[in-house]
Amino acid sequence: MNNQNISKKILYWYDNNKRFLPWRKKVSKKKREYYTLVSEFMLQQTQVKTVIPYFVSFIKKIPNINSLAKVKNETLMRYWEGLGYYSRARNLKKTAIKILKDYKGRLPSTTEQLKTLPGIGDYTSRAIMAIALNKKIIPLDGNVERILKRVFYLRREDEISKEYLNNKIHFFGASSRASDYAQAIMEIGALVCKPNNPLCAKCPISLNCISCKKNDFVVRTKNKFNITKYFEARIYQNNNKYLLIKNNKFNFLKNMPIFPMSEVEEKKYKYSNSKKINIKLSNMDMKIILNKIDKLPNIKNKILLKHANTKSIILPSFTKKIFKLVRKIK
Repeated sequence: MNNQNISKKILYWYDNNKRFLPWRKKVSKKKREYYTLVSEFMLQQTQVKTVIPYFVSFIKKIPNINSLAKVKNETLMRYWEGLGYYSRARNLKKTAIKILKDYKGRLPSTTEQLKTLPGIGDYTSRAIMAIALNKKIIPLDGNVERILKRVFYLRREDEISKEYLNNKIHFFGASSRASDYAQAIMEIGALVCKPNNPLCAKCPISLNCISCKKNDFVVRTKNKFNITKYFEARIYQNNNKYLLIKNNKFNFLKNMPIFPMSEVEEKKYKYSNSKKINIKLSNMDMKIILNKIDKLPNIKNKILLKHANTKSIILPSFTKKIFKLVRKIK
C-alpha cells in the first residue's frame, strides 16, 4: 500500500471516528491559531480529558491573544489553577506578548521562529505548524511514536530514539488536509493503537503493521531519568494559621505559596518517625518529611493562612496535598 492510500484510509477513519474536542471547533483562521496555542500549552504534561473543561473555561474568560497578553498574572494563575505546572501559564502569556509585539498578533510561520517563543520546544512547534497552520508536518508525540514502533516492530535501543523514529515518519506520507491528518494519526494512537489491548480490528492501517501480524504488541520505551530527592517541610501553626512562603526553590512553582522546606539526606528521611508524603513530578520523585515547629522563623515573603481559607488563594496541588495532612501532625 502506498503512502497516498494510507493517508486516505487514515483520514476516512478520522472523519468517522474523531472525538469532539473544543479546540477542534470550526472557527476563523486567527481563532484557530489561538485555540491551538492555548490547547498545546495545556496539553504539555496533562491528559486530554483533564484539559477539556479548563480549556473551555479559559477561552470564555480570555478569548483572544490580546486579552491573554493583558491579563493580570494573579488572574491568569487563578484561571490556570488545577492544571498545575504554572510555568506553562506564565510562558503562555509571555508568548502572547511576543506574538503581538513581533508578529502582529499572528503565529510565526516557521518552527525555528516558534521555538524562540517562551515554552515552545520542538514538539509544540511542530504541532502548532501542523494543526494551526496546516503545514505538512507530523508531530512526534507519544501516540505517533507507539504507532511507528508497532508498524515497524521496533525493539532495539537504537530503533526507539526520536531521531530514528523521525526518519520513519515518511511512512504516513502527506495530505493537503495537513491539520486534520496530523490530528488523525495522533487520534488513532489515542483511541485505537492504545498502550494496552490495541483495537487492531478497528485500525485503518493494521494490514501494514508488523506487530499486528505477529500478534505482539509490547512497546519498548526508553527509561526516563527520574531523580529522587528528600526534603523536610517545616509546619508552623498558631491560632489555626499555617506558615507558607513564596517559593523561589522550584522553577515550576515560582512565587507560588509552599510550606518552608529544605533538602535533606536520604538517611534522615529514612530514619525519621515523622509523617511523610511522596509527591511525584515529571522529572523528580519528592519524598518529604513533615515536621511541626513551635517558633515562627524569620523568613521573608511569609504568609500566614488559615486552613479554612485555603480556597481563597491560589495554591499549587503540591501545597494542597501537604495541607490535607498537616492537621494530623502532633
